Amino acid sequence: MRCLMPGAAAFGPRDHAGRLRLSVLLALLQSALVHAQQAADAPLLLKTSPLLQEQITPEVRGRLPSFVSGQRITGRANQETMVEGQAMLRRGDMVIKADRLEYDQPTDVAKASGHVLINRAGNVYEGPLLELRLETFEGFFNEPSYHFLRNEAHGQADRIDFLDEQRAVIHNATFTTCRRLPGPSWMPDWILKASTISLDNERDVGTASGAVLSFKGVPLLPVPYISFPLSDKRKSGVLPPSVGLDTVNGSEISVPYYWNMAPNRDATITPTLMSKRGVNLGTEFRYLEANYAGNASLDWMPADLLRDANRWGFNLSHQARIASAWTNNGAELAMSLNRVSDDDYWRDFTRTSGSLTQRLLANDATLSWSNGDWINRVRTLKWQTLQDVTAPIVPPYDRLPQLSTRFAASHSSGLKYAVDADYTRFQSDPTRTLQSNGQRSFALLQASYPMTAGGGFLIPKVQLHASQYQFETPLANGDTSASRSVPTFSLDSGLVFERDTQLFGRKLRQTLEPRAFYVSTPYRDQSLLPNYDSGANDFNLATVFTENAFVGNDRISDSNLLTLGVTSRFLDPATGAEAARLGVAQRLRFQDQKVTLPGDLPAQDRVSDLLFGGSINWDRHWGVDATLQFNPTTEQSVRSTLAARYNPGPYRTLTAAYRYQRDSSEQVDFGWQWPINDLWGDKGQNLAAGQGQGEGRWYSVGRLNYSINERKLVNALLGFEYDASCWLGRIVFERLQTSSITATQRIMFQLEFVGFTRLGVNPLKSLKDNIPGYQILREPGSLPSRFSNYD
Repeated sequence: MRCLMPGAAAFGPRDHAGRLRLSVLLALLQSALVHAQQAADAPLLLKTSPLLQEQITPEVRGRLPSFVSGQRITGRANQETMVEGQAMLRRGDMVIKADRLEYDQPTDVAKASGHVLINRAGNVYEGPLLELRLETFEGFFNEPSYHFLRNEAHGQADRIDFLDEQRAVIHNATFTTCRRLPGPSWMPDWILKASTISLDNERDVGTASGAVLSFKGVPLLPVPYISFPLSDKRKSGVLPPSVGLDTVNGSEISVPYYWNMAPNRDATITPTLMSKRGVNLGTEFRYLEANYAGNASLDWMPADLLRDANRWGFNLSHQARIASAWTNNGAELAMSLNRVSDDDYWRDFTRTSGSLTQRLLANDATLSWSNGDWINRVRTLKWQTLQDVTAPIVPPYDRLPQLSTRFAASHSSGLKYAVDADYTRFQSDPTRTLQSNGQRSFALLQASYPMTAGGGFLIPKVQLHASQYQFETPLANGDTSASRSVPTFSLDSGLVFERDTQLFGRKLRQTLEPRAFYVSTPYRDQSLLPNYDSGANDFNLATVFTENAFVGNDRISDSNLLTLGVTSRFLDPATGAEAARLGVAQRLRFQDQKVTLPGDLPAQDRVSDLLFGGSINWDRHWGVDATLQFNPTTEQSVRSTLAARYNPGPYRTLTAAYRYQRDSSEQVDFGWQWPINDLWGDKGQNLAAGQGQGEGRWYSVGRLNYSINERKLVNALLGFEYDASCWLGRIVFERLQTSSITATQRIMFQLEFVGFTRLGVNPLKSLKDNIPGYQILREPGSLPSRFSNYD
């Protein structure tokens, strides 16, 4: 509680209002003292206060009283007040301190001189002379220095003109976010000097005219006009230019323009000049509405000097929810469109949208909805296949259209049953697929009766696969239609044993989970049927316990086999978190599998390869995963992977992986982000997330992918980051393999002036996409409270 002493005064818009407030305060004080004596032994009850508000509205501000204090106060009632010696005036979120302070009540103007300091909502201004209208915050400040709360920026100027409570114009100003150090010779690492700087806190935008940006005392960029953010909010304006060097495109310079159309819509327009190609215009549009959202991007190069052609690439991603009374929760629409101008686009523009840099571009639209236990879907899918004469590929089939539905339910007895139905019209280039286009109707009926208990489970299951085909051209036997029906029976069973144990002094609960899976499917000749969407199921610890050896619906494998496996897990008994897992499985085949994909041979092995798998996640800092496919006949590994990660703290991550497939590939992969200062014992500071670990720290970042059998580096990303607190430096080298004999390389260099702007080529997307666990040194955070800088 603050008391008003003889050396202090309080006044409001009218003097009698001030006397009334004083009378009320004295009455409340007397009443509080009486109740305090009566309830001396009562417990103290704390309640939230509505008085400490982060932002004060203009309506509330107009009703707030003003408080003044000082060593000597003189004046006339309802006219003027003069305070001398440690003078202070406070109203709401504003406080003015000075050697001398004059306040004229009729005009609401305060004049302060001598060591003047004004703190308004955490923004601090200091100087020799201030004149200010308090309620509207109009006035000027001569020769001020200033410090802004939101971005920790500060500087000096000849004069500040306060236009209102949100806007100000600073004349002959400096601007930097580098922390002020003691000493008269201190100079910030970077500084913006401008003839005028205009600040608009309502829009969180600053603009500077007649400016020069200097770094380490060297002028970097003369700026006739520039706008910059005062917070992390979006704003329209020209973004910093990007300059780069690429082995394919040559020298590049881009000058993006960001257009903040609305809080839920924006666009970025990026003209780029490439020395070897010409001008490219890139546009990106994003939108977010209550029932739909998405983004669209278009790159257009009217005249590519290397290809002598018009080049373009388009990408659209759209999601929508459509209200409908006859569905459970409305219908959902998902669209993904990807188109480019020519077959070489993926090779020439390797760093455009990721979906446009592949050779198979999907154009997909799906409408889905549910009615009770039914789930329905209508889909159209059309591919654009980018062919290479040196490595042609068979294009996948378009689905124009695909209609599917699924019904799934369960009976109170525990019986589960489901029906899947699908109609698809498949279209492609028969000269490349060497198959007839056609239509397929497919249905899958299945029923199961799970029997579970605490120590195990038993799940019998029956399925019936039925298909009907209509072809545009006859098959090899002359038929233009075909049908197929295949029944399947499976029995899945398992037991679960548990015991408490200890490993390395840690209490754990170990499980032993043996599992047996039997499947029987009779043989049906499917050799004449085209293959529209089927492929071999990957052989691993998950798919080894499935009924069909193929994915898709054109091939149903004949089976008479038993899969045996066992898994042991080590669990934390308190949380259930898995500390380690080990598993092994093998498939026993009782007869040959005759159904194959076109060109493959029947499966005749009676005993499959052994599958081993394991993972260790002893704590949150590190983990190891491994898989092994071992052929017991040849006593050789067929395929193996080994991956490890280590993440002991912020900005420290190491990943390593080894991948091997016999007669195909053998690769190692390393990724990292690590402070180099650790090498000489400097562990840094434990700052908030996204704030780095203190100034003067170097970080090494990279990812290397090396092919052992080819003895060459496939892809590489290698760089360094430097954190100087108020600025960040990044230099990154990137190499991307585009074919077996070609690759593109580029160097990205960037200076980030924290709280202001970035210059150079931004490598952050490459770092985030390629380095698992990579953390950005500066990420947007919540706005600081005005009470963190309260006078």
